[in-house]
Amino acid sequence: MQFRRSDGRSAHPTSQGITLRGLGGNASSRALVTLDGIPQADPFGGWVAWSAYDAIDVGGIFVTRGGGSGADGPGALAGTISLHSEMTDGASGSIAYGSRDSWDASASVGTELGAGGQVTLDARYGRGDGFIPIAKAQRGTVDRAAPYEQGGLGLRLRFDAGDDHQIEASVRGFSDRRDRGTDFTASKIDGVDASVRFLHKGDAQWIALAYVQLRDFESGFASVATGRNSVAPALFQRVPATGLGGRIEVRPNFDGENPLRIGADWRRTVGRTEEDFFFSGVTPSRHRIAGGSSDTVGAFAEWTSGDSDYGLLWTLSGRVDRWSLGEGYRLERNIAGPVITDLRFASRQGWEGSGRAGVRWSFDDITLRAAGYRGWRLPTLNELYRPFRIGAEVTTANEMLRPERLWGGEAGIDWRLDNMKLSATVFANHLENAIANVTLAPNLNQRQNLDAIDSKGFEFSAEQDLGPATLRATYAYTDARVDASGAAAALDDRRPAQIAKHGASLALRSDTRGPFGGFATLRYIGGQNEDDLGLLRLDDALTLDAGLSWRFSDAISIEARGENLTGELVPAAISSAGIVERATPRTLWIGARARF
Repeated sequence: MQFRRSDGRSAHPTSQGITLRGLGGNASSRALVTLDGIPQADPFGGWVAWSAYDAIDVGGIFVTRGGGSGADGPGALAGTISLHSEMTDGASGSIAYGSRDSWDASASVGTELGAGGQVTLDARYGRGDGFIPIAKAQRGTVDRAAPYEQGGLGLRLRFDAGDDHQIEASVRGFSDRRDRGTDFTASKIDGVDASVRFLHKGDAQWIALAYVQLRDFESGFASVATGRNSVAPALFQRVPATGLGGRIEVRPNFDGENPLRIGADWRRTVGRTEEDFFFSGVTPSRHRIAGGSSDTVGAFAEWTSGDSDYGLLWTLSGRVDRWSLGEGYRLERNIAGPVITDLRFASRQGWEGSGRAGVRWSFDDITLRAAGYRGWRLPTLNELYRPFRIGAEVTTANEMLRPERLWGGEAGIDWRLDNMKLSATVFANHLENAIANVTLAPNLNQRQNLDAIDSKGFEFSAEQDLGPATLRATYAYTDARVDASGAAAALDDRRPAQIAKHGASLALRSDTRGPFGGFATLRYIGGQNEDDLGLLRLDDALTLDAGLSWRFSDAISIEARGENLTGELVPAAISSAGIVERATPRTLWIGARARF
């Protein structure tokens, strides 16, 4: 679940953090997102640039709910979302035209490279005039459509380097331009990622990985007058950030199997925010720089034993991490005058442990499973050092934030009956030191560690094979509550912001055997609080997406699809003045796909 209900074409980039199982919301991700084992969160802010994956052919997504997956690295509080890239054999492409003069095009070409090698080149481009974010009844003369333009290019190489050895290398770049529907709100992200991986595929397997992430984010923020008839710049922000990392993993051979994974990894983040604010007209009078660095070095081990298809299977993993925060800083000065604030924040270090134990027992058509876990997350540089302002609301930073720590567990059952699959899971999580924006006074907030967030709930899914189609239904109930005292006592026993108690979906999708195909997805999200005190409320929403396709040759197909076909008003945010910002309205697409 993202922090906001908006998608990656219309949301502000810094609001695209992701979490699972109701573990509270801020823009930093509480679920760990990886691509081929590489962490994907922004090095400075912890949000995820979802448009970056247009520059690579994603071949699969594996979601582990619940924290403590030791081999994946720190940060997996709510779970891990693992993306895996795919090498292309041949050529494929797609192009689509949609509502509001939107275009979406992609292409991928791959071929063999010498003996045992492969090369793949992926590209994607999308643009659109966008929609007006503000609800119709509340718009003023300053409100307009919010355009977007996104593109990326990715290159991946894979080749043999002797017997049982293989080298994989990749580089991808992406660019994202959008704004928020008024003047002075344009934002952009430019990013480049590169990695090299060395694999040994003999009886005893091992992997060595090194990677770099470069990000340059810019954004403007506006102040809109009451009545929305005038707008002025409020802040301009630039955030350069770098992520570096490496990983070594060994899988020894035990009687022809590799049940043990042992290894070590390192991740370093460096970043800063450079901001101009206190505008007179369009000229800023004050400048701020704030940032720092963080390092995490960890060692992990994971053992899996048993039959992966039938009988008893159990997994035990653990890791220990040494974290350190370098000296942070915040400098604020008048552009035409003296320094106002020049602060240095002492470096800090500490140790954290995490782990997960899971068991699965399969017999006949029933599978029973259970897991317990502990995870942790280091505060981002953004949470530690950057204050910010939205309208009249000021939120101050807190350089003394402590790492978040999670204890949790779950139990579930899967049952296959003829052409039906049923799955049910109960879970409970206790998140200590949860970082939240705490209201201290009217229009004044501060990032603080809450005592805890307790989240428990139930997840259910059912899938029925109907022959030419599959019907799938899901439901999730999440009861999340804040445990708070001291300055945050007013939050005690309240629901965390941006967490819905109920969520459900009903989807019908055809198989791929015939020339005609289609899908329809009905999705419900319950009401949720916009703010920590629960004074602002986002209504529930029910949306319908659907599409039809016709494959008239082995290589070419055409399709038509729609998002939010009923035109439901999906509230994504609400300001203290009651101004409602909406997520994607009805959007129609028609396009073609080809594969050779």
